[in-house]
Amino acid sequence: MTVLYRLRCLQARLGAGLHEFYVAPYRRTFARAQRDEEDLFMMLVLSEALGVPNPASYYTVELLPVVYDRFHEWHRRMGMERSPLEHVSCC
Repeated sequence: MTVLYRLRCLQARLGAGLHEFYVAPYRRTFARAQRDEEDLFMMLVLSEALGVPNPASYYTVELLPVVYDRFHEWHRRMGMERSPLEHVSCC
């Protein structure tokens, strides 16, 4: 092994370690922010089905099949024991 190769390996390991050092304290915050954003998106897509008028419902109807996969997790996280929609029975 050449000295240059070892220096590059050391630099890569040092860079990965520094990245982990600076990112690790905020990982939970980033995950919570992403989950909150996804919850807001789910609420926007499902708002017409939940009885809330949505001016963008024409565009969000196309997203319903994608959202239905995560619907059970979402309504449990929002504190609803049963599905609030009659046509979606996941529990």
